[in-house]
Amino acid sequence: MKTALPGEASAARPFRKILVANRGEIAVRVIRACRDLGIETVAVFSTADRDALHVRLADAAVCVGPPPPAASYLHQQNLLAAASITGAQAVHPGYGFLAENADFADAVGRCGLAWIGPSPSAIRTLGDKTRAREAAIAADVPVLPGGPAPASLEETVALARDVGYPLMLKAAAGGGGRGMRAVRDQTGLEAALDAAASEARAAFGSGELMLERLVERPRHIEVQVFGDSFGRVLQFGERDCSIQRRHQKLLEEAPAPSIGTELRRSLAEAALRVARRVGYSNAGTVEFLVDGDRFYFLEMNTRIQVEHPVTEAVTGVDLVKLQIVAAAGEPLGLPDGIETLGHAIECRINAEDPGTFAPSPGTLRRFRPPAGPGVRVDSHGFEGGAMPPHYDSLLAKVVAYGKDRAEAVSRMARALREFEVDGIRTTLPLMRRIVESRPFAEADLDTGFLDRLEPVGEG
Repeated sequence: MKTALPGEASAARPFRKILVANRGEIAVRVIRACRDLGIETVAVFSTADRDALHVRLADAAVCVGPPPPAASYLHQQNLLAAASITGAQAVHPGYGFLAENADFADAVGRCGLAWIGPSPSAIRTLGDKTRAREAAIAADVPVLPGGPAPASLEETVALARDVGYPLMLKAAAGGGGRGMRAVRDQTGLEAALDAAASEARAAFGSGELMLERLVERPRHIEVQVFGDSFGRVLQFGERDCSIQRRHQKLLEEAPAPSIGTELRRSLAEAALRVARRVGYSNAGTVEFLVDGDRFYFLEMNTRIQVEHPVTEAVTGVDLVKLQIVAAAGEPLGLPDGIETLGHAIECRINAEDPGTFAPSPGTLRRFRPPAGPGVRVDSHGFEGGAMPPHYDSLLAKVVAYGKDRAEAVSRMARALREFEVDGIRTTLPLMRRIVESRPFAEADLDTGFLDRLEPVGEG
């Protein structure tokens, strides 16, 4: 049975109008949640997205610049001006772009608008891996051996020797797989430092790095948390995100299969300790590396996740609507123990060549998503619509739900076979191969899963 959200029992709307500071499927997702709550929406778009689905669905739309993100979706003044001229009362940043930018969250507040997300202070603390690591330690949550990479090569070599090889270099100021390098021994350390710092500087404006012990073929498991402005923080269960390519998630599921009750409980409690330590509010995700029965804090994402639909499927809670009502200052109004039922799987379908992962922009000549029992598709695609080359390649998220994992897998396999896309290449052939493989059926999951599959042709 679906859990009622605060504000749903009355006709009162938490906001009259919300500006959605994003594009693609997440903008569509937020607009639909607003529509369910009776809230008007303002879309923003670059000139490349003039005919995009989120623009068509919103009540109003404002062009914020030319195609390059820095001139449009990342242009803070243009976004704030769009909110001002349309009379928006709040800003929802989605994920990506400015969703984890504390300065933008501050600017939204200074303009008298509500920020639909965590506080700027929480974003600053948890967006920096060094400070996030310190928060986890203070919350008595296990972390991997390591620490900030020193400024000098000699000191970094000494720290690496203390941590032990193999190790992982990570950008301190960001995530998403950028600025990450595995280092097997000292001979490759200097080159990896230069490459990781350069990539991190280009992606996040900071070349600062973290250095941690590398766990070989761990599972990547994260816990969805949510806090309100009254100091209450809840957890909504975990998701397994182990199937990845170069630290980019491809498939997620909830609950995580093949983990024991004690580990599941420990992960949830650890996630709550981290969130409460920083006074967290709104939606967030605490990510862990799991090695057997041991787990280690990885990072905390201060936004709604791409994979939030699998948690929605097994809890019956609309997390995006909950974000909105929580940002309006309402209490969560949910029980401490959020019940989960059944199993859900999400496959990310990207506009990429399935063999090389090279982007495949273009026009969708055919776009026929699957349907039927237990299938949900979140997408911004439509026949005749464009996949511009300037932005993330995510085209659609296919979510399959079943009474148990076997039914969810079966429904996902059916959905992926039904999905028809023409005009661009997509990762559909790869996702079909993953879902129909024996290791996936047996829940033999870790971050090296993709390496164990045979190469995928264009399909």
